Amino acid sequence: MARDLDIVVYGATGFTGRLVAEYLATHYKNRKDAPKWAMAGRSLAKLAEVRDLIGAPPETPLIVADASDPASLDKMAADTEVVLTTVGPYQLYGSDLVAACVKAGTAYADLCGEPGWMREMIDEHQEAAKASGARITFSCGFDSIPFDLGVLFLQAEAVKRHGKPAPRVKGRVRKMAGGASGGTIASLTETLKAVAKKPSLALLLKSSFALTPGFDGPSQPTGLIPEYDAATGTWTAPFVMAPINTKNVHRTNFLLGHPWGADLIYDEMVMTTIGDAGKAMAEAMAKANPFGESKLKPGEGPSKEERENGFYDILFIGEYPDGTSIRASVQGDRDPGYGSTSKMLAETGMALLANKGAGGIWTPGALLGQALIDRLTANAGLTFQIED
Repeated sequence: MARDLDIVVYGATGFTGRLVAEYLATHYKNRKDAPKWAMAGRSLAKLAEVRDLIGAPPETPLIVADASDPASLDKMAADTEVVLTTVGPYQLYGSDLVAACVKAGTAYADLCGEPGWMREMIDEHQEAAKASGARITFSCGFDSIPFDLGVLFLQAEAVKRHGKPAPRVKGRVRKMAGGASGGTIASLTETLKAVAKKPSLALLLKSSFALTPGFDGPSQPTGLIPEYDAATGTWTAPFVMAPINTKNVHRTNFLLGHPWGADLIYDEMVMTTIGDAGKAMAEAMAKANPFGESKLKPGEGPSKEERENGFYDILFIGEYPDGTSIRASVQGDRDPGYGSTSKMLAETGMALLANKGAGGIWTPGALLGQALIDRLTANAGLTFQIED
């Protein structure tokens, strides 16, 4: 049955949701491939205000939907092909929306970096999503698209060049300007609260294979201790997003049937510099609060200038036992937490519209793969390249 809408941006009055809506309103204005899209949130008046502020057409549909009203979520999900949600922390506000999309067979994408909740959703909805055709796609922002797709991109070239995937892959953040979002900070806070209530959750969160039910791969580097990396010639420090990104990379490998091998070893670190200065910097970063003195709350974020001055540059190194290696990079032209993340979520929604697939609980890499890389490269300011 045909649906009224292609995409609904749920949470459009929040900071990141507004950026997603603004991107759709501006980037796809007057284009032949422009989707039929709508803005959704709790307040009709606020939705109308944001619609006018971002320059969206006055006829842009506005939908009142609230996480505390499951019936409103059911109706929203049934009326559209794709729901893009920025309403987190998802462990507080996301469960009923996932259930609504699964029931309606609607595609769903979010910005979730909460592996405990994600595993709960996988266990609860995987079979039902397969049956209904709903494609539920978590982690469609900076966590974890550049890393998930970066490994996929690297391994495709590795197979092309060497006839087999690299069994050891390193993700190394070379440069980055722009911090975590207020929503990311709130999600971490809620995850820590959840662990306090349910200590067994800590064991799940510690595992790199928390999102691969029934499969437990080889021991992985912890990434918690500064170390010298001979591959880069620099000292490296712990990376705050690694605990979610590594889980998503292993889930992509798992969902695709382990094309990169069941023995894949993958970690992520932040590069500092060489010598004693690099070591001191790495040690300081390891001890520091990864969110610094941020006072951001969900719904808040940096200025337009700060977003546009942000960027990131991630190096991926594939290594073979005989010393052969291959390098690739993923770069983004906006700050990771907001400017680039909002474009990645919007383009994931467009990719879900354009590329059909089987129902289930997915990662962007496993479901959309090269098609999403192509969209991000063409539209969202991301660059994927082989470096050697």
